[in-house]
Amino acid sequence: MDHVLHLLDRYGYAIIFASVFFESLGLPIPAFPFLLAAGAASMLGSLNLAIVLLTAVIGMLIGDTILYILGRLSGWRILGFLCKVSASPETCILRSAESFYKRGRITLVVAKYIPGINTMAPPLAGSLKMKLRQFLALDLLGSLLYIVPFLGVGYFFSRGIESVVNSIHSLGQIFLWLFVLALFGYAIRRFRIYSKNRLYREVPRVSVQELAGKLSDPNLSTTILIADARSHGYYEEGSQRIKGSIRIEPASISEQFEKLPRDKEIYLYCT
Repeated sequence: MDHVLHLLDRYGYAIIFASVFFESLGLPIPAFPFLLAAGAASMLGSLNLAIVLLTAVIGMLIGDTILYILGRLSGWRILGFLCKVSASPETCILRSAESFYKRGRITLVVAKYIPGINTMAPPLAGSLKMKLRQFLALDLLGSLLYIVPFLGVGYFFSRGIESVVNSIHSLGQIFLWLFVLALFGYAIRRFRIYSKNRLYREVPRVSVQELAGKLSDPNLSTTILIADARSHGYYEEGSQRIKGSIRIEPASISEQFEKLPRDKEIYLYCT
């Protein structure tokens, strides 16, 4: 705690802005220790609480807005990038979208407290074409609900927080070993998924030229069905499809599979 307070005394509001900004971009830099310490520093009179709050909110809004714009410009590509650490990037994206669809706008308000969704929510809002004004209003509310409690706890319970932080610091080796074990478990899980899905790397594929040739043959074209199974973010209203293809929603592909004809060759193309 003393180290964090020393940083705040030396670098002032810049460290508050940077910690909140980088956390909003998804970097593994938690902002809450600095918010707690900033609340305590405000109580001691070395920082102005109102300026701290304004600085933190601006930093979070800027970071979230950058992700929102990236999501709006690149579709779900930015979500795919953020999901790279997931065992299944496609599943990661679809689960984030499902949370957004089920909870609607409230997701942006509470996203800061939901691991994984906190970074996904802004680019997801952008990729789904949420209006910027609406996004900023909801994100501002969510930022305040995240920042104000930490500042308040730091302000009113500065002495208790110091003892807790010092205790956590003394347990650093334990947290390090827990991190190593978690990393080892993650590697085992990825290897198991890799082994389990070996079969799917051998799924037959067809070239564009070969399929085009079959479609141009009157005797073969009636025995072929083409299905567009792209993710939501890549299949928007007005998107072009292969002529004559049908649309299959990835989220309900099991149910739709039962309705597909059994007397035709079915070709899928996806994200």
